[in-house]
Formats: sequence, C-alpha cells, structure tokens
Amino acid sequence: MKEFFKYVLATVVGIAAVSIIGFFLFFMVIGILVSSTEKQVSVQANSMLVIDLEHQIIDRAPNDPFQDLDIPGFPQIKAIGLDDIQSSLEKAIYDDRIKGVYLKLSMVNGGMASVEEIRNALITFKDSCDKPIYAYGNMYDQKAYYLATVADEIVVHPLGSVDFRGLGGEMMFFTKALEKLGIEMQIVRHGKFKAAVEPFMLEKMSEENREQQLVYMGSLWNKMLQGISETRDIPVEGLNDMADKVQTFKRGGEAVESGLVDAAKYKDEVLDDLRKITGIEGTKGVPIVSVTNYAKAPVKEFSKPFSRNKIAVIYASGDIGMSMGDQVIIGDELGREIRKARQDSSYKAIVLRINSPGGSVFDSEVIWREVKLAAEQKTMVVSFGDVAASGGYYIACPADQIVAHPNTITGSIGIFGMIPNMGELLNSKLGITTDVVKTNKNSDLLSLTRPMTAYERQLMQQSIEEGYDLFISHVADGRGMTKEEVDKIGQGRVWTGENALEIGLIDEFGGLQDAIELAAEIEGLENYRTVSLPEQLDPFQQLLKTGSDNVRTWFLKKELGEKYRYYEYLKKSSQMNGIFARMPYDLSIN
Repeated sequence: MKEFFKYVLATVVGIAAVSIIGFFLFFMVIGILVSSTEKQVSVQANSMLVIDLEHQIIDRAPNDPFQDLDIPGFPQIKAIGLDDIQSSLEKAIYDDRIKGVYLKLSMVNGGMASVEEIRNALITFKDSCDKPIYAYGNMYDQKAYYLATVADEIVVHPLGSVDFRGLGGEMMFFTKALEKLGIEMQIVRHGKFKAAVEPFMLEKMSEENREQQLVYMGSLWNKMLQGISETRDIPVEGLNDMADKVQTFKRGGEAVESGLVDAAKYKDEVLDDLRKITGIEGTKGVPIVSVTNYAKAPVKEFSKPFSRNKIAVIYASGDIGMSMGDQVIIGDELGREIRKARQDSSYKAIVLRINSPGGSVFDSEVIWREVKLAAEQKTMVVSFGDVAASGGYYIACPADQIVAHPNTITGSIGIFGMIPNMGELLNSKLGITTDVVKTNKNSDLLSLTRPMTAYERQLMQQSIEEGYDLFISHVADGRGMTKEEVDKIGQGRVWTGENALEIGLIDEFGGLQDAIELAAEIEGLENYRTVSLPEQLDPFQQLLKTGSDNVRTWFLKKELGEKYRYYEYLKKSSQMNGIFARMPYDLSIN
C-alpha cells in the first residue's frame, strides 16, 4: 500500500510540475510574441523592397501572433495584406533607402483581382520614380507571370519555365458519392444559372453553367492577354498561339527566345544583378526588407499631416453568416461597424471593401439595411476585391458608387435552398431508425431523415421566390434599374467586373485606393485620413481568443497548404442547410 501511495504522490507531483512549467512557458511565448510586435523596424541604406507573393494574399494584413512561429514538420503558409503592399510601394517612392523592388514570384496564392490591384500599384510606382522592378522566379504560374510582366526585367531559372496555356477551371460533383452514402440533397432554387447546387444534383456542368463560365473566363483571359501584350510588346494573337502550343514544359532559354522573359539566370547571377541595382560591391549581401515589415517602418518623406476628416474603410471578407474557415462575415457584427461609422460625425465617408461569395440571406439583409441607412446619410462607396457575388453583391447594391476590377467576379443574383435527406444513410446503411411524435400536421417540418412533402417543397419554393424578389428589388432600387432589367441579368449568373460595367452592376474600374479617392472627391475632401475597421485585436488578445477550432484550422492550413481549400469546401457543403444567396462554387482558376 505504501508503494501505491508513493507512486500516486509522484504522479501528482509530476503533473503539477509539468503544469507549472507549461504555465510559465505559455506566458513566455506570449511575452515574446507581444514584444516582437513592438520592435522598431530598421531599414538599411541601399535596400531592396521584397514582395513575396507565394504567401496567401488577403485584403488586410493579419495581426496574427502565430504568423512568424515556425513549427518543425509543418509547412509555413503566411499571409500578406494588400494594404501592406500598397502602403509600402507608396512609401518606397520617396524613401532614398529603397533602391528598387524585388518581386519574388513562382506561384501567386491569391485571386485575379488581387493580382490586378498589385499590378496597378506597381505601375503607379514605376510612373512615380525611376527605381527598377526586378522579377525572379524558379518558375512562373500564369498569375505570377501576368504580375511579373510589369517589371523592368523578368528573370527565370534556366531549368524553370513559364506556365502559359490559357485558363481552365474544374468543378467537383458529389452526386454519386451521396447516392452511395444514402444521402439525397433536396434542392429548391431560383435562377437557371444558380449553379451552387449542381455538384449535389448533377454529374457534370449544365449548359447554362458552362456558358457563364466560358463568358467570364474568356473575359479574364482577354484582360491578361492585353496587359501582357502591352508590356512585352507581343501581339495578342501571338500570345494565344503560344498558349495553344503550351509553354509549361519549355525551359528558361526557350522562354527567353519567345520573348516571354528577359533572361534565364541562376540565383547567384540574380544576386549580382541586385548588387548592381543597390550599389553593393563585391560579394556582400543585399539588404532587403519585406513589405510586411516595411509597412510598419516610419518614412519621414512620406509623413502626412494629421487631419480631423476621417474616411472609414470597413473590411468584409469571407462567407456571410457561415462560421466556417478563418474568415466569416457576421451580419450583426459588420452591421454594428457600419452603424458606428454612420453615427460618428468625424467620419465624412465610408468605403466598404467586400471580398465575399455570399452566404446567409438573413445576415445579408441585416448588412444591406445598415449599408442603405449609411448611404442615406453619408457618402458610401463600395470596393470589390476578388469576389463580390450573390450575398456579396446583395450588401453592396445600396451604395452611391461601386468600384471593381475588370477581373473581379461578381453578380450571381439568385437564391437557393438545400435540405439533405439522410434517411437511407441512417436506416439502410447504419441501421438507425427514427420515429416522430407531433401535435400538428407539420410539426416535423423539413426533417433531415425523410424526403420533403409536396407541401414543404411548396413552402420552401415560395420562400425562395420571395427572397429572390426581395433581392432583385434591392438591386433595382440601388442601381436605378427596373426589376425586369435586374432579373434579365440575374438568374444566378456570374459576371466579371468587365461584364458588370457594361450591364450596370458596377460604376467604374479600380481598386481600394481608387474607391477611397472617389469617396474623398465626392465629399470634396483635400485632407483626410483613413481608419481601418473593425479594429484588430492586439497579439495578446488574439492569442487568448484563439480557441481549439482556430488552432485546429491553423494546423490544418500548415499541413495542407493550398489544398486546404478542398477540405474547407467539403466542410461548407456538409453544413449548408437552409436558404442562401451564395456564389455558384468556390472558384479556383489556373
């Protein structure tokens, strides 16, 4: 018995010791993370500003305490903010310490509109100073190459290549898999182009869906070709011919011969080029600073006078009302931010930055109401990012002006509902049966264990029709159109920004900075400052907020990398029960 108590006591003491050590280690990590954010960024003379776009591109730089934390065995997928890239390029124009921009490219982990926004910022940089832009990649995917074409010199590794073959997209269909599992997706929708439900009811694309994909993909490709043609002095016909012949497997020397790039060089030769640009002699290292750090660095020449006039820049990124993934737009939370800016007299205008494929109709309506109220009292300009479709367009339509890139994905004005019937899975596959007790005829409305009744389907279809009518009414009111005109370009159809300008869904082309300048122009503001909302938590608060779900998501992202989106899509699909105003699919164009 003495031995038993001895071992029990030793175990308890051991657990207590480990807990105490873990407690102190936890707060040491917090201290290190917090202190690291307070460090002053030092920029050396003769530096190159490095833009590494293999990181995930998001609208707003994260205040993530784990961003620079490396864990052995987990690939590091960091995020880079468009706001950091743009502010860094603006400052670098005036900073004598920065001698040029180094684009570190291979694969761009971002959407087409984000690439366009960065490309335009680089063109502005070139037009505003005589500092060179140097692009290098071991290889270039198509988005990376499109971005690289703005550089003064494009260099590829001799064994690298330029992936140039035209755009293609692929959809996954789950119909047969669901049949094998014994799950029936019961679908009600309005809009022949509303293809969000097709993966659950078909085995291939409908003709309407194929048509809309060809239209907007062709628009994206033509935009890319025009930009490449202008900067590389290659006719569009010649570029299409090269794409048809596929450049993907051709080595660096052949890319030079075709005129796609300027040189094929090894990394040591690239470093020699950078030394020439920066004036570094011998074999000394080239001073570099990342945009993430440089965005925090003070630049005397770029300092702006303080202004009491404020423009609120409110970010809305992620699915609307669907708490899946690390970015989500909650109707009440975003509505509160818009309301606070509307009621604060120091804010002269509001710019709402939307990057969303849509989601919950209810949350979209909550946000729409706040946007409408804000637009009635103040200048309200909306800026579209990579995607502002379905619910993402729903919340934008009351604005005074909508600004988007030609390759923004938007539209998708339509609504659908989806109720799974898992009766066969439970009964036939798992041997689980259910029984019902109810006080009224339809007390078990929309059960997940049986097919919908004709009456239930009628009720749901009626709800969908009313929701669609409300959607097109909002768009008609906000865009100065008739409901019939909106319905004609609605029906769930997806458009690019280029198409959207032609049919009246947006007002002009541009990025977030253009939207801010437009808001200032409308208000007649010469001096103003922007305030980004919602306020980001500091690293300590962010760490405490990070619950088990966020930690799991973080580890999955590190492990799966870009393939995480497939996991996220399946997760979203499994939880989509109810009525949604969402884009037809999660779009990935290669």
